[in-house]
Amino acid sequence: MILYIAEKPSLARAIAAVLPKPQYKDNGFIRLANGDVVSWCIGHLLQQAEPEDYNADYKRWQATQLPIVPDKWLLTVRKSAEQQLNVLRKLLKQADSIVHAGDPDREGQLLVDEVLAYCNVGTEKLAKAQRLLINDLNPPAVKKALSQLRPNKEFVALSTSALARSRADWLYGLNMTRAYTLQGQKAGYQGVLSVGRVQTPLLGLVVRRDQHITDFVSKPFYQVVAHLETDKQYRFNAMWQPSNACAPWQDEEGRVLLKALAEKVQQKVSGQLVTVMKLEQKATKQAAPLPYNLSALQIDAAKRYGMSAQQVLDCCQQLYERHKLITYPRSDNRYLPREHLRQVAAVCQAIATNSLELAEAVQQANTKLVSKAWDDKKVEAHHAIIPTEKRTDIQKLTQAEQRLYQLIARQYLAQFYPAFCNNDTKAELDIAGGCFIAKARTETSAGWKQLYRGDQLGAENLHTDDADSRNETLPTLVQGQQLICKAAQVLEKHTQPPQAFTDASLLAAMIGIGRYVKDETIRKILRDTDGLGTEATRAGIIELLFKRGFLKRDGKKICATTTGAALISVLPEQAVLPDMTARWEVALNAICQRQQSYQSFMQPLLAQLQQLVAAAAVVIPTGLPQQKRTWRKSKPASNSKTAVGRYRNKAKANGAVTKRN
Repeated sequence: MILYIAEKPSLARAIAAVLPKPQYKDNGFIRLANGDVVSWCIGHLLQQAEPEDYNADYKRWQATQLPIVPDKWLLTVRKSAEQQLNVLRKLLKQADSIVHAGDPDREGQLLVDEVLAYCNVGTEKLAKAQRLLINDLNPPAVKKALSQLRPNKEFVALSTSALARSRADWLYGLNMTRAYTLQGQKAGYQGVLSVGRVQTPLLGLVVRRDQHITDFVSKPFYQVVAHLETDKQYRFNAMWQPSNACAPWQDEEGRVLLKALAEKVQQKVSGQLVTVMKLEQKATKQAAPLPYNLSALQIDAAKRYGMSAQQVLDCCQQLYERHKLITYPRSDNRYLPREHLRQVAAVCQAIATNSLELAEAVQQANTKLVSKAWDDKKVEAHHAIIPTEKRTDIQKLTQAEQRLYQLIARQYLAQFYPAFCNNDTKAELDIAGGCFIAKARTETSAGWKQLYRGDQLGAENLHTDDADSRNETLPTLVQGQQLICKAAQVLEKHTQPPQAFTDASLLAAMIGIGRYVKDETIRKILRDTDGLGTEATRAGIIELLFKRGFLKRDGKKICATTTGAALISVLPEQAVLPDMTARWEVALNAICQRQQSYQSFMQPLLAQLQQLVAAAAVVIPTGLPQQKRTWRKSKPASNSKTAVGRYRNKAKANGAVTKRN
């Protein structure tokens, strides 16, 4: 018997769909006509053991125990996964050969490999195990993948890399959380001060933004706009461009801070002749935005509808698992395999049936167009999130589900619309020796943007770069032509503080975290990888910071709480910056490429952990809110029920200790 083990049920169904029929569906597996079996995991069935699983004394939080480093690592079964693990254990004993069908990435590799190890699969059977790599659930793609099985042992390094990350996160999160929580207790704080490799730099980002806003002092700056007229009385505006001689009176962004300077330019150019020095005309095309990955969808949904990242993820899971209306939602990819082109007509018809709002858009779509979204070389573990061929009455969905379905469907339809086209005109003008610029942008073809007309909130991909243009159109001009400056006006503006984070901007910051890093090497690493967190974890990390009382909402704004700010203030710099994530990523990728060993990654980490724990022991957090201890009156607390112990158990119940990112 061949046993196929998929990462999740949807992948298992896709595999079974192209294998011998008739098939028998049982609890936790599908038996094929030839006796082979397809089963599945439900994400990670196993998790890192808790400290007390290693030593009962670790249930009490004590500084003398730190750092806690297991001599032999243990895994425990997730309570929700016990039944499925038992199914797999029985099937593994019966199987003659195994096909590993986890997602084609390091986490997907570890997820199944750890089950094989935990179930004590024999050495001979493990050596014969094969690897099935699927990134497209279409039947032709699955069949092709089944014909290209590879030895699973080729992917040991991938699994080792994921294991190293998992253990490193456990060590760092657990020990740092205990160290700072115990120090917080000395300051009278009775809660848990959790620290994690990803969550803490994210919190630090918000704390620093809040501080910048608090410290910000607005300053006035000045612009000069010239009102020009041609000999045919056509009027338009041009903006003054300060010369290098003005630098002493400008800020770092080139804004003029001296009003007298702007007034002098105003007086100098008013009523003067204007000469057209240079003209630039350019036709521009903007291709349709790519279909969504999870983060892009979360950002757009936050901007349009004020939905949190977690709300988007939860609704997408319903659209995917329950309603079968969209493809796998936790994707970090925005491209599609060319095999999907065969489904275009069916998907478009499903959209027209499901959404009356998009029926006309479907009719106007040119399904023969092939946008840059279809690119097999750029499809990785998963492809972009798109609608399926399923037809249903979406009025039965919740409002949030309807909105997300329509966002996903509209972004998909945009692939079958032509480019958005403009004519950009830029005129460089000389007025009394000063340089002025006039710009205009004229739309020549709405293309895909017609799908988004009337969308008042707008999406990031609808923004244009002509925000500083003062003209809808410019007159026909020629180089050397002379005009008249009828008047000039000094505009007084004020510098604005940085904006507080919102759901959309915080997600965008996690993806583009490199922008907040000074070190160019670190910045490049973060730019080339996933940023801070992953597609599947970002929403949970943000929610975790709210649950732990480190973040709060003020309308749409996301700010740090007093507790969050106090924690960041006491942590060492390396704990509150994303640099460590970047360095880990370099090492983990090196393990994947067999260029670095597991031990060469873990040993420096353990040495660093010793230093961090020692540093924590000599600082007492300040500014933490004071909380009263609530003691049971019926009997005194036993040694195992100290205040720290009780709060630790409460934290564990809330996921504060078991999830350490």
